[in-house]
Amino acid sequence: MLLAVDIGNTNIVFGCVNDDDEIVLFERVATNQIATSTEYASLIKNILEMNDFPPSSITDAIMSSVVPSVTNTVKEAVYKLFGVDIMLAGPGVKTGLNILIDNPRQLGSDQVVDAVAAINNYPVPAIIIDMGTATTMSVVDNKKNYLGGLIMTGMRVATDALIQRTAQLPKIDFELPESIIGTNTTDCMKNGALYANACAIDGIIDRIEEKLGEKCTVVATGGLAEVVVPLCRKKIHLDKDLLIKGLTIIYRKNQK
Repeated sequence: MLLAVDIGNTNIVFGCVNDDDEIVLFERVATNQIATSTEYASLIKNILEMNDFPPSSITDAIMSSVVPSVTNTVKEAVYKLFGVDIMLAGPGVKTGLNILIDNPRQLGSDQVVDAVAAINNYPVPAIIIDMGTATTMSVVDNKKNYLGGLIMTGMRVATDALIQRTAQLPKIDFELPESIIGTNTTDCMKNGALYANACAIDGIIDRIEEKLGEKCTVVATGGLAEVVVPLCRKKIHLDKDLLIKGLTIIYRKNQK
């Protein structure tokens, strides 16, 4: 069984994929930049056992990461636990994606992985949205070329900055609002964050499609997508497994 790991600034996603490329485990945990390899090994082992998978079931592993300080720690943890060298999705790894930006090495590995999954699972041209610490929007044309995209401040980061700069605004959790018109401070803050992001995404999709001159398939993933996408007016496919799918495809392309 393949272990797929995506390390983000806020969360780490762990997925397990069987020999038929079915995702049989999906878990999201908080990124801890000071945890040791032993602590991560214990965490991974607990996740597997909670889902009734013994550590011996893992025979291969692949990882993407945008947090260099955690990359080697998790790599060591995987080797300690399973005795396998984890494949890193990055420069030098075959993806099947033709990246046309100024410097392809600057593109985040998570954006590459998302795009690989999108072009193999959805019609192109496509817009891929990943809502995490930052909100990224990637554009793939009808020839499956990666053209570029946008990076926006993530919803959680923006809200935390607002709270830090004000004296009386409370910390909030995000959940789908009952009405766009809030009747208390907490609901007003939630509505402002959620609808502002939904409207921004709708508007940017319009402008990208205008630039390309054709309609796009839009796919969204990431921890915050589940509460924003339902508020969008555009048709957007919500795919929480997008990163795991992309990592699996990349692993199979590079499997010796």
